[in-house]
Amino acid sequence: MYENWEDLENSIKNCKKCKLCTNRTNIVFGQGNKNADIMLIGEGPGADEDMQGIPFVGKAGQLMNMAFDGIGIKREQVYIANIVKCRPPNNRVPENDEAEACLNYLRNQVVLVKPKIVVLLGSTALKNILGNENSITACRGNWIEKKGILYMPTWHPAALLRDENKKIEFWKDLELVVEKYNAMVV
Repeated sequence: MYENWEDLENSIKNCKKCKLCTNRTNIVFGQGNKNADIMLIGEGPGADEDMQGIPFVGKAGQLMNMAFDGIGIKREQVYIANIVKCRPPNNRVPENDEAEACLNYLRNQVVLVKPKIVVLLGSTALKNILGNENSITACRGNWIEKKGILYMPTWHPAALLRDENKKIEFWKDLELVVEKYNAMVV
């Protein structure tokens, strides 16, 4: 475990723990408020993220930003990271060994951020953080508490691009996050 952000970020700069390193343009470490009470965890970078080195800047990220604006979350207030830090080819789901190679980086990010709430964006985030026995369709929209952190599983923003009906549920899940957070800080 790294005690500070600089050491953690330096540790990943030349990472070659899995085959995803062979095609990356940039490592997509994470972005946002490093002392955030709310952290969001997605699956992995897409093409836009790989080019810019910033999570959630493509179409799915733009959709997420619109949802943030609508319910009063400022992107600068939260911390956003992914299960894997390098783009899987053709945006496929990260393989188990790839996710496993990156999980200690992510765990260290969680330890350093110390979030009160973690929003798990999609099945890959849910399964890697809370266990393979969990299903996004069963867990979505329900609070799960583990080791003093509240988790809210919801749809990955990319799923909203494929299925318009999920937008309302995603929005409602984010509203629950804001509601819970506001209740915590009162």
